[in-house]
Amino acid sequence: MKILFIIPGSGDSFYCGNCFRDNLQASALRNAGHDVIIMPLYLPLKQESFQADTPLFFPATTYYLAQKFFGKRKMPKWIKKLTGSDTMLKIASSRSGTTSAKGMEDMTLSMIKGDDLAFTDHINQMINWIQTQEKPDIIHLSSTLIIGIAKVLRSQLNIPIICSVQDEEIWIDSLNKNDANRAWQSIAENIGYIDHFITTSEFYKEVVKKRIPQIAEVEVIYPGVDCKKYASKNYPKDPTIGFFYRMNRENGLDILAEAFVKLKKKNTIKNLKLKIGGGYTNENKQFLKEVKKILTPYLADVEISDSYSLEEQVRFYSEISVISVPITFNESVGLYLCEAFAAGRPAVEPSTGSFPEIIGEAGLLYSPNNSDALADALEKLLTDSQLYNQSVDKALKLSEMHYNEQILAEQLLKLYKQYWK
Repeated sequence: MKILFIIPGSGDSFYCGNCFRDNLQASALRNAGHDVIIMPLYLPLKQESFQADTPLFFPATTYYLAQKFFGKRKMPKWIKKLTGSDTMLKIASSRSGTTSAKGMEDMTLSMIKGDDLAFTDHINQMINWIQTQEKPDIIHLSSTLIIGIAKVLRSQLNIPIICSVQDEEIWIDSLNKNDANRAWQSIAENIGYIDHFITTSEFYKEVVKKRIPQIAEVEVIYPGVDCKKYASKNYPKDPTIGFFYRMNRENGLDILAEAFVKLKKKNTIKNLKLKIGGGYTNENKQFLKEVKKILTPYLADVEISDSYSLEEQVRFYSEISVISVPITFNESVGLYLCEAFAAGRPAVEPSTGSFPEIIGEAGLLYSPNNSDALADALEKLLTDSQLYNQSVDKALKLSEMHYNEQILAEQLLKLYKQYWK
């Protein structure tokens, strides 16, 4: 089967949950022997294991300026060429990673609605490229934030379209109220061009039903990793707490830093270490200074990675005892949990969002999401060897039964085949 994945690029300087979810789906299908084509939008993909198979479409710099300054006029070709250059895209990539739609309202609504002049120009380029290649059997859109693409692709190509739904509300809710309402309404208007929606947890399935009640059915397909790649029976000599996600306030790194300091002062866990990875962008630098200030008394026991790469991502889990990412919002799924479980590392997470569903007994949940409760939960897990070993066993079992790429590929293919003629 030939599957075309259409996905937004993020700049590749930090761990992006949605981007890595797309990576997992594509990798699982390729490893199962299927032909997968990765088509990037906005920014280039640079990771060695997740590269584009097509030209870049809707380049961020060109499309942003078209929406901002040209409106109903066509952008001159020389400006397109300049703004779509490698240099301009490289600059945009280095500054990417915002979680707010401020300043990108027009671009956001354009990609959801799919009916303005700039959109039509860019979607025609995409259609021309697809038509000159061997047509895919299935098109898989990464998000409803690009659902406007489905409207045109469906009418021009008549290929079944699957669409993932995950964390769109974080972006849409950062719009002003009127634009946010327009965005949700436009998504609802375009759902008829999608054959099937999928998401990553039962928790988020209920979120989707509330946010977009017009969607009749959403299928839950858990993410899955290459378990052999992450497998590690060598645990660090010193107990080590791990944080692997984008290093920002929303992901709760400051909460973990405060909890770590409290545990070090209490000293019930001898030689406790903290390892932080996942990358960051320029807008996170001030926050990181605040985190380092919190950790100042114990920086000798803290390792913070200044870069992000998939190689580091795999190695990271073999160097920690437990994963903890105290996210401050209700996340649809924590992919770092799937990775940690494959390595046999339990989790300590707030009892919010999908965490109760995803973690089960493979670690501990705590409430409320503050540093005191987190410190107590980490202390409980890391000072009780029986509890810790039981959590490790549960983590490995969950990885085997739910969060591995073979099961992911099987479930995706089962869904695709319902619409593949």
